[in-house]
Amino acid sequence: MKGTPTAEVYRIDWLPGTDVLHGVCHCGAERTAEDPVELWQWMLAHPTGHHPVDPSEHLPNGHRKEPRS
Repeated sequence: MKGTPTAEVYRIDWLPGTDVLHGVCHCGAERTAEDPVELWQWMLAHPTGHHPVDPSEHLPNGHRKEPRS
C-alpha cells in the first residue's frame, strides 16, 4: 500500500425504501443524492461546497447546549 493513511472518514448510507443516499464527510457536512458518483465527487472535493453543521442546531426544542467546564 502506497501513501500515508489519513484519519479522514467518509460515510455513505442508503436510505431504505428510497433511491436516496446520505453522505457524511469527515468534517461533519452532510448531503443527499441519488447518484453515488455525485456524492463521492462532492466529498472528495472537500472543502468546496461543504458547510459543516453546528451540532446544537439538531437539538430538540427546549434543549440547550451545556457549556464545557
